Amino acid sequence: MRFWNGQLLLQLFIAIAGSLHSIHGYKFLGVLHFGSKSHFIVGSALLKGLAEKGHEVTVISPFSLKKPMKNYVEIPTPSVLKLMDEELNNLLDTTERSVVENLVSFHNTGVRVTEAVLNEPAVKQLMVSNQTFDAVICEVFLSEALYGLSEHFKAPLIGLGTFGAVAWNTDMVGSPSPPSYVANTFLPFTDHMTLGQRIINLAMLSFERLFLDFYYLPKQEEVFRRYFPDSSRSMYDIRKNAALVLLNTHVSLSFPRPYVPNQIEVGGMHINRKRTPLPVAIEKFINGSRHGVIYFSMGSNIKSANLPVEKRQAIMKALKSLKQRVLWKFEDPNLEGKPDNVYISDWFPQDDILAHENVKLFITHGGLLSTTESIYHGKPFIGIPIFGDQFLNMAKAVANGYGILLEYKNITAEALQQAIETMLGDPKYTILVRAMSERYRDQPMEPLTQAIYWVEHVARHKGAKYLHCAGLDLNFIEYHSLDAILILYGGLLFVVSVVLWLLKYLLGCLLRRVAGPKVTKKQKKH
Repeated sequence: MRFWNGQLLLQLFIAIAGSLHSIHGYKFLGVLHFGSKSHFIVGSALLKGLAEKGHEVTVISPFSLKKPMKNYVEIPTPSVLKLMDEELNNLLDTTERSVVENLVSFHNTGVRVTEAVLNEPAVKQLMVSNQTFDAVICEVFLSEALYGLSEHFKAPLIGLGTFGAVAWNTDMVGSPSPPSYVANTFLPFTDHMTLGQRIINLAMLSFERLFLDFYYLPKQEEVFRRYFPDSSRSMYDIRKNAALVLLNTHVSLSFPRPYVPNQIEVGGMHINRKRTPLPVAIEKFINGSRHGVIYFSMGSNIKSANLPVEKRQAIMKALKSLKQRVLWKFEDPNLEGKPDNVYISDWFPQDDILAHENVKLFITHGGLLSTTESIYHGKPFIGIPIFGDQFLNMAKAVANGYGILLEYKNITAEALQQAIETMLGDPKYTILVRAMSERYRDQPMEPLTQAIYWVEHVARHKGAKYLHCAGLDLNFIEYHSLDAILILYGGLLFVVSVVLWLLKYLLGCLLRRVAGPKVTKKQKKH
């Protein structure tokens, strides 16, 4: 009886100690380095959630919150925005380049952004400070040298994948990606590929592996060595010993694929579960449309105002022919020839607009945030993908029946009008996306709650090393058991070959004995 009382007291003590530690909170360093607002929206949702729970959060980012908040300290990196301006203005050029050219350009931009962050005076000042952190949460997006911040502050590394599982983040925790049914992010394939698609996918994955290992990662390693010369571990060692990777996706929004235990899907954690009232002018415009409203946005990186004149005119011609009203994210207030049924603005509260019952469909670039929000709110969409994972996101939407794909280079007024009329005229698109929404919403806990839990879990367990996958400690030959296969099957083949040779030899000997001695011509004459 005393033993059980002792056990109960011990458990009570642990619970009280845990709650006290939770009250005091942990200290986290967030690294949202990339100059893309959509990436910041995802990462800041997690970091704001941690701050609201009482944890102290320091954030390295080129973007700032609209309103300062308690426990949230910003380390600005303005040089990143200057660097990214030119890159983002040239995004439309990616449609004229090959996949390989885009891949090389994309990764080179990542190296330049990484170095720009480490060159920032505010970041340098942070590194020489005496601050300590319980974990470093770093966006996994062309930023491998920045993982050195976790080693510098002697804190566990948590990766935040602002889109789904790709080599950049699966390499950190050891998740397998079978090329037979896991499509490369840059290819518009589903998990059911034809033989030709599987060949292309395998070729792309092989190229990507060689490109990462022999071109891109050595560039990041060189940056790492210059800015973290005293690190006891290499960038590669830090990278493959991440405590956790959070992914901005969910199986209901994508395709089933294998994960290890410390790779967690938290897709849509940025979505506002409680609708915020819309600005009066926008609310009035939406409510005043008897035939519904279409929302049109090419995202935070691609500016509709930068579209070629012929593309803009084709879009306006298509929109003008509609009886629906249109909200178009257009960055120039002086849009010549703007149709009367179109409302333009350089910014819209997208999440809350998609939540409005009078919004019927979404015309989008196919970015992961936009498609996730559209699915959550049960709105079908027409996608005009430009680069990156947008093609894969639209391939999923088309395969699941709630999306229509329009190729950017083939956009005409007729094509856009036909796509809109097809989607509005066939209820299956809305029915299928609402079914998808129901599946996505049916989770044991909200994505943000789950993300916060796992971050705290890593902090509580000092890096949660028990989650480390042993596959990360093996080289290519060991991981794929090529040595074991050679010994086992090669050995069996050798044994079988020897046995068959012996049987053949013995059978030959036996046949010669049965036939008796061979008589020669000379013996016959005698």
